[in-house]
Amino acid sequence: MKAGVPHEIRNILLLDDDRELADTLKQLLEANNFIVTLASNGVEGLREVMEMDFDVIVCDLMMPKMPGDMFYLAVQRVKPHLCSRFIFITGYVGNPKVDAFLETAQGAVLEKPIAIMDLVRTIGLVFNRKPGQTQPLPSVRKV
Repeated sequence: MKAGVPHEIRNILLLDDDRELADTLKQLLEANNFIVTLASNGVEGLREVMEMDFDVIVCDLMMPKMPGDMFYLAVQRVKPHLCSRFIFITGYVGNPKVDAFLETAQGAVLEKPIAIMDLVRTIGLVFNRKPGQTQPLPSVRKV
């Protein structure tokens, strides 16, 4: 068992339009015993969410077709119980629009570039949340 992660295999939806980053994160997460489904934008992600309830949703905020904030709001309407399972990844912390959205969302925030151990640790925190728990998860922001 990897540090901070439950021993059972869990399903992760990973949304990022940077295919190289997405593929790298997928490989690293699969090496940590996760099953990872990739989506390159919110439209694809919404299709996946309609098919199954993921244990964690790792979501980039800046994507074509449907960005991460719009994807989150769509999920909030169709499957609100998934909103506490979000981990947002972004290189745009400090952008007023991004910061305003992140203040209202239930998910954790990781700033790019992402350290895999920060991602795995944050995934473990999402898994360990009790149903209905709404307090914010810690954010990892570069300074």
